[in-house]
Amino acid sequence: MKVMKIAKSKLPTVDFNNLGFGKYYGDHMLVKIYENGVWKESEIVPFGDMLLSPANITLHYSQSIFEGMKAFRGEDGVVRLFRPEKNITRLNFSAERMCIPQLDEKETLKELMELISLDKAFTPSHLGSSLYIRPFIFAADPALGVKVSDTYRFMIITTPVDAYYGRKLQTLSIYATKEFTRAALGGTGHVKAAANYSQSLYAAKKALDKGYKQIMWLDGQEHKYVDEVGVMNIMFVINDTLITPTLDQGTILAGITRESVLFLAREMGWRVEERRIAFQEILDASKNGSLQECFGTGTAATIAPVGRIGYDDGKDIILNNNEVGPYAKKIYEQLLGIQYGKIEDKYGWTVEIK
Repeated sequence: MKVMKIAKSKLPTVDFNNLGFGKYYGDHMLVKIYENGVWKESEIVPFGDMLLSPANITLHYSQSIFEGMKAFRGEDGVVRLFRPEKNITRLNFSAERMCIPQLDEKETLKELMELISLDKAFTPSHLGSSLYIRPFIFAADPALGVKVSDTYRFMIITTPVDAYYGRKLQTLSIYATKEFTRAALGGTGHVKAAANYSQSLYAAKKALDKGYKQIMWLDGQEHKYVDEVGVMNIMFVINDTLITPTLDQGTILAGITRESVLFLAREMGWRVEERRIAFQEILDASKNGSLQECFGTGTAATIAPVGRIGYDDGKDIILNNNEVGPYAKKIYEQLLGIQYGKIEDKYGWTVEIK
């Protein structure tokens, strides 16, 4: 793989005490081109803008997919990736659905690790912060006809970030919408297609206008069952049982944080259920006092406790006095403990960057 290093690092310009999310970027990026039926040799080059035709097919028809993963710097100074092979496998899964040629997963993991090794100094050290890694593929044909592209560009960029909802674990509010639909049966809700996110922005803005941080999506057929929340999978604790929507409808993204949380919960002896959850069940559990907690899970947010769920304009469910509950706190500590190397990784989830 060709490597062209930057002449002068941007690292001194990074304010690690005020990172935000996506404010700064690493020195380098990985680029791989697909043309004539094959992926070409990858290159690592200085991070920068690129030339793009105004007729680029992705700009018009959104044939694009992406992933999100993180690298963490532990107290021991070691930088660790968290389950990166899962993200690469899921990227290929999304590629299949979006008619994009797949990548060699082992080769891609090696190239990813080389990029992170080169820019690992951008990985912050305070708890909750990380080096966010964004692999993505987009169609590159300069063509206005609606078709499957013949050329593609695969890239990986990095950005040092704070936790998506702030450094301190705190609750957020969400709004359950029956007006809008995120995903339909047979659609692309189960893959990380760029179009899934662009079409969700209006509903999210409407929720924000009502005073809520995120949108809760209900199923596209009946607006009866809970699907996802904004950029996260969603979980509830009812009668000391952790419950999350099942993936078998094909409308929910199979989150890697979701999978990790469910595994850890079972390891800790929690009762766990993966099944369809009617929003009415949440209302009933709130009224009879059995609804204890709700929290989102995702790469960007990690664990995001929910303190308030709005519905039907003006009505709210308040969870755990709008405070972080013990279940969310415990799973947050377990997950971050493994990611930062504070807890022994018994599952082989972390990959150290040498």
